[in-house]
Amino acid sequence: MKILNIQALRGPNIWSINRKKLIQMRLDLEDLEQRPTNVIAGFRERIERLIPSLETHRCSKGEPGGFLARVSEGTWMGHVIEHIALEIQTLAGMDTGFGRTRQTQKEGIYNVVFSYTEEKAGLFAAESAVNIADALINNREYDLESDIQKMRELRELERLGPSTGSIVDEAIARNIPWIRLNKSSLVQLGYGKNQVRFRATMTERTNCIAVDIACNKDETKRLLQDAAIPVAKGVTLSDISDLPDAIRKLGYPLVFKPLDGNHGKGASINVKTDATAKEAFEYAKNYSRKIIIEKFITGYDFRILVIDNKMVAAALRVPAHVTGNNVSTIKELINKENEDPRRGYGHENVLTEINVDRDTLDLLEKKSYTLETVPSKGEIIYLKSTANLSTGGTSIDVTDLVHPQNIFIAERISRVIGLDICGIDIMAENLTQPLPENGGVVLEVNAAPGFRMHLAPSEGLARNVAAPVIDMLYPVGKSARIPIIAVTGTNGKTTTTRLIAHIVKSNGTRVGFTTSDGIYVQNTKLMKGDTTGPVSTEFILRDPTVEFAVLETARGGILRAGLGFDSCDIGVVTNIQEDHLGIADINTLDDLTKVKAVVIGAVKRSGWAVLNADNKYCLKIAKTADCNVAYFSMNEHNSVILDHGKKGGIAAVYENGYITIKKGEWKIRVEKVTHIPLTFGGTVDFMIENVLAATLATFLQGYKIEDIKMSLETFIPSAAQTPGRMNTFKFKDFRVLVDFAHNPDGFNGIKGFLQSIQATEHVGVISGTGDRRDEDIIETARIAAQMFDRIIICQEKYLRGRTSQELIDLLLTGIHQIDPNKEVIINNNGDDCFRYIVATAKPGSYITILSDTIDNAIGKVTEYLDKEFGV
Repeated sequence: MKILNIQALRGPNIWSINRKKLIQMRLDLEDLEQRPTNVIAGFRERIERLIPSLETHRCSKGEPGGFLARVSEGTWMGHVIEHIALEIQTLAGMDTGFGRTRQTQKEGIYNVVFSYTEEKAGLFAAESAVNIADALINNREYDLESDIQKMRELRELERLGPSTGSIVDEAIARNIPWIRLNKSSLVQLGYGKNQVRFRATMTERTNCIAVDIACNKDETKRLLQDAAIPVAKGVTLSDISDLPDAIRKLGYPLVFKPLDGNHGKGASINVKTDATAKEAFEYAKNYSRKIIIEKFITGYDFRILVIDNKMVAAALRVPAHVTGNNVSTIKELINKENEDPRRGYGHENVLTEINVDRDTLDLLEKKSYTLETVPSKGEIIYLKSTANLSTGGTSIDVTDLVHPQNIFIAERISRVIGLDICGIDIMAENLTQPLPENGGVVLEVNAAPGFRMHLAPSEGLARNVAAPVIDMLYPVGKSARIPIIAVTGTNGKTTTTRLIAHIVKSNGTRVGFTTSDGIYVQNTKLMKGDTTGPVSTEFILRDPTVEFAVLETARGGILRAGLGFDSCDIGVVTNIQEDHLGIADINTLDDLTKVKAVVIGAVKRSGWAVLNADNKYCLKIAKTADCNVAYFSMNEHNSVILDHGKKGGIAAVYENGYITIKKGEWKIRVEKVTHIPLTFGGTVDFMIENVLAATLATFLQGYKIEDIKMSLETFIPSAAQTPGRMNTFKFKDFRVLVDFAHNPDGFNGIKGFLQSIQATEHVGVISGTGDRRDEDIIETARIAAQMFDRIIICQEKYLRGRTSQELIDLLLTGIHQIDPNKEVIINNNGDDCFRYIVATAKPGSYITILSDTIDNAIGKVTEYLDKEFGV
């Protein structure tokens, strides 16, 4: 058994539209294909003993124990590995539950698919599950706890913190998309121009001056004091020689804390002697050059959370502690407390495990205790000097008990400091009385306060404090999204994408679009290359200048990682033809249809699927579409178009020489195809199809007919607007066409166009693409032999795992099947090949360079053209 490939899917995919986070592992069972679990002696007993919690898995039987029953009956190891991967993630604090295992067309090779919450942990789970299964098969001991701990560590390194995560979860609940912008907690909500960013609980509205003030505790105290807000008396020191004067001025007991510390780091409380004061000073020095020394105020530690100048929650914070029982040592009591299921590693649970550190030992030493001391029954032993949840503290919700005057004080503090989100630390006997009456004081004001104590208090009512953050960032009426049109299909994707983008930007909207030749925003290419996958999509959606996205979405990106967007307004499928078959388990046109259908599955329910009514595979997609459907067709009498019209549907058709929109039985003529440059005077059918798709998509998006018409008239097929798509160049004695046709359907489209071109000789430059099936390469050569008088094979690139000679032999096979005597020249050097073409071109000849066989063919043609005309 061996792993052939593991990949993480991050968006809508072929396995699920809604479950976006999936691991897909390609697994070769080898000899285990002949050994299901019921023939492996003792397998059921060993797996049940190692992972007893698998008993809860229902599997296809739909009841607890269903999976183990399948193991007893006999199931294949891929299925077992799927369930192991899911369960060990759950044991590591990541509850997942979706899985699929499917055999491929190759015997013994399976796709094992399961959900994950954190990608690196999910990838590790895939490998771990295989190792566990192998150990169970061979009756070897396995250290399962080590793997689970490793996944916990990976989870904590990768996962969003509880505060950030709560805001993201609230955004998801409101259908607001999000993108993680770095490996920590910088997050973008929304797309394009409607995005907002936040980090932890600091938003793009957070005032940087206010953050500076909050981080400087001395400055915070001064501003609050000047505003008549009660604060603890104190001084700020940077030199230990000034410590005696400070002690005399304030008197014991004291609190020491670093000026710009956080999470209680470097703090010491209830300091009562000169010796411990010096230690506390040096300890705080580890975290800040300046140290705050304050009078220790007795009372309880409260945190009030204010968002958008409104108090939203309050909590009583209790430092980590244990309670004596007159039997157990302090160390044993800590271990017992950490067994509480509410406590976990890092942020996985409501409470954090209590760790013994210097602060713990110092507090015990002050009581003349050690970890081996047995405290009396009922005695509370505090283990931390601060009540932070990250150090094991607990919280009790007291939101409903806060006195109105204290609410006023808290909301006023947020304005005095200037923070949109702030946590106010208060020491007081209670919050039910006004602070001035019970002697309570404000200790600190925190920028980026943690939310966990309010989201999941140890006691009391949980508060959804993420909701007011989203209310603040996206008030009623503000959209988080931009319009998205996604274009997929076999042929015509790039041209259709470019034409839609042209219509959008011609009507005053800043458009970002991705194509097979690069990423563009408005008229600027920002990145070169095949940019039709999810990474390129995210590039556009992250751009704050983009108001509208048009995304070419190719098969490869969908299979590799899923879609780069969660939903779109319009999905376009141009056609589904034979191409890329035999790759990544896509062996038939039905398989390819399932891949392309992912785009339509991601269309929002109120959106539109724009489908080719002349293509039977597009019609299959229409049957399962969970959105509005509109069709385009080269034949207005197509039965699908007629039935659709009778039901009041919308379509775009080519009729009587016009691009026409049909709404029910009514026709709205847009423009004559002879007036649309992209159709080459109406001679290129596949370009007319592209125009129909783009016209229909933009009409559905709400653009006016007259605006679409003007845009169609101004979209000129050229190396600038449609690079590699029907680019024609006129030399003095001959003409050159460069097109990216690379499959039989594309070649047939060019063949139809060339039949209308008068020339003394048709010369074709072709090549094969290494990752296509033999029959596809041969068929393109057969078509080439029918349309060219002379053929040049230039196999300079696109080998993709094959040798140049293999591809040449396949091309020659196809050519000779049509015409054994066809003149064929082989020249695999692009520069030499192009020089030969120019040197041997006859007056009046028409040279067609297909599939971009010559590296940078457009650039080379343009360079020769400039030389000829002396530019």
